[in-house]
Amino acid sequence: MKGKDHVLQKMFRKNETYLFLILISYSILVTAVNSSFLTLENFFDIVRSSAGMGILAMGVLVVILSGGIDVSFTAVAISGGYIAVRATMAAGVDNLAVAFLISCAVGILLGAINGLIISFFRLPTLIATLGTLSVFFGALTTFVGTKSVNAREMPKCFINFGSAKLVHLSNVKGHTYGLSVFVIPLLFAILLTWFLLKYTMLGRGIYALGNNKESALRAGFNLVRTQLFIYCYVGFLAGIMGVVYVSEVRWVNPVDLVGQELTVIAAVVIGGAKLTGGSGTILGTILGVAIVRVLYSTLVLLGLSSSWNDFFVGLIILVSVGITSYQNKLKNEKSLSFKV
Repeated sequence: MKGKDHVLQKMFRKNETYLFLILISYSILVTAVNSSFLTLENFFDIVRSSAGMGILAMGVLVVILSGGIDVSFTAVAISGGYIAVRATMAAGVDNLAVAFLISCAVGILLGAINGLIISFFRLPTLIATLGTLSVFFGALTTFVGTKSVNAREMPKCFINFGSAKLVHLSNVKGHTYGLSVFVIPLLFAILLTWFLLKYTMLGRGIYALGNNKESALRAGFNLVRTQLFIYCYVGFLAGIMGVVYVSEVRWVNPVDLVGQELTVIAAVVIGGAKLTGGSGTILGTILGVAIVRVLYSTLVLLGLSSSWNDFFVGLIILVSVGITSYQNKLKNEKSLSFKV
């Protein structure tokens, strides 16, 4: 019994346990209102619509762990996706691998610009990326174009990727559905981020940078190199998301994804990542993405307008920042009491 009690105590000390319980409780509530919610078909739909956000969230988690904030990743993602579509169209290439290579290369390049600006000019990450958010969107529309591309115009590799399924099933009405192939790039982003944070010196440097920059310097971590890698990594994942997004919606416009930054940041913060850095988990981030996506897809089922989405996202960020500030205040008070 003592062993079981110890396991339970350990579980309930973790933020992820409460997130999982919130997700399950909310799902039961929605199912009680609308029984069509808790079905395998709906679950697969939520997974498909969560893939892009989940990929971006992995990159945002890495930035937040380092003590930074990046709000330019949506501009990076749409730049990669849009340029990949326009470039493959211009070259007459209908190849998904080429599209991913182009989009990721654009993402890494724009991420490197962020990293260099932040590292060498020592600008606050929020200010720097807020500036590059506008610069990237402006450069895309000025130098690449403003023309939207629809499903009939874009290469078929995007359309085929968007409709591909790993598993094919059918419901009682004969309607076919399945698990989207988008789960592959999502799992790739999750596993790559997990390996980076758990098994590499760069991962340790990211945590060290978020906990205390001066201590990280004394420990021998190269902060310029670490920050440059962080923003290149975010750009790389944003490049992947760019192709996933275009394939999902079968349409691309250079101003798509504008204003979606806070939704992704909110998902990461819900997952337990502290905006002050040094604390956060991949499992928590996955659960945070799931909660936000389930919330978005069920408000209408609960009789609420979709305009409530932004209200809840803003509220979540305010509450999370408030909790983090309160925890830091308690920690400072404890350290002062020990000194006295």
